[in-house]
Amino acid sequence: MGPAKKRYLLYLVAVILVFLGVGAFVGFGPPGLYARSESPEFCGSCHAVAPEYEAWRHSAHYRTKCVDCHLPHGLIGHVVYKGVDGLKDFFTFHLGLTPETIHITNHNAAVVRENCLRCHGELMARVKEDRQCWFCHRRLSHRSTGAIATRSP
Repeated sequence: MGPAKKRYLLYLVAVILVFLGVGAFVGFGPPGLYARSESPEFCGSCHAVAPEYEAWRHSAHYRTKCVDCHLPHGLIGHVVYKGVDGLKDFFTFHLGLTPETIHITNHNAAVVRENCLRCHGELMARVKEDRQCWFCHRRLSHRSTGAIATRSP
């Protein structure tokens, strides 16, 4: 193995160790940071999603955490998706790029639908529909729930 290849391998190992160290610090370092970032209060602390948070508080799913619906399940997918999506949201918010009205992306809609089916799969096994759950259950939409529904046309 040549010196350039050894140096490349050393850099690669260093980068991986840094990522693992940062991940371990975030996950286990500050007391409960990871657990706190799973709470609806954490999600609602961003003013861009304050209406969605308020709608969730008045919905039938108020005992369900945001991450239960909006993140994939399974340790690897959950942690990776949470990290990537969380960083994207962080930078979008702090760079002032957050749109006035937040719309779900196709990829996120697929994750949410999969989580609907995870909890309500037995019931949905009897329904032969290919639509998104919230097409029929409009009151599940953050914009159509609780106080938001009374303000919106």
